[in-house]
Amino acid sequence: MANEIIDYREYEPDGSERMLAMLLYVLSFPAPILAPLIIWLVKRDDSDFIDYHGKEYFNFLISFFIYGLVASVTMIILIGFLLAPLVGLLAIIFTILAAIKAYQGEEYRIPLTIKFLR
Repeated sequence: MANEIIDYREYEPDGSERMLAMLLYVLSFPAPILAPLIIWLVKRDDSDFIDYHGKEYFNFLISFFIYGLVASVTMIILIGFLLAPLVGLLAIIFTILAAIKAYQGEEYRIPLTIKFLR
């Protein structure tokens, strides 16, 4: 018994939790603040999975807003003309990846995201 390996699987989110977590990201394309905020505020107490993805999304949103501001300011020295499209492209790619991972039931950590909400 002492050498027996026990596999304790973490809580697996159900289909509706995965769908709502995915919608946090997908609905951010037409409504970047309002739609994800509504889903997160309504469901965060019911689901740790949705709470995780809501916090992750808003950390991502704040981080990439800051990166966009930096890119805009650095347009004065011409570097921003390269940074701004790169920030925009990465934001789109990371949003799509996060939506896919949320639908698969994974707690995905978006790259380059600063943890503001814990």
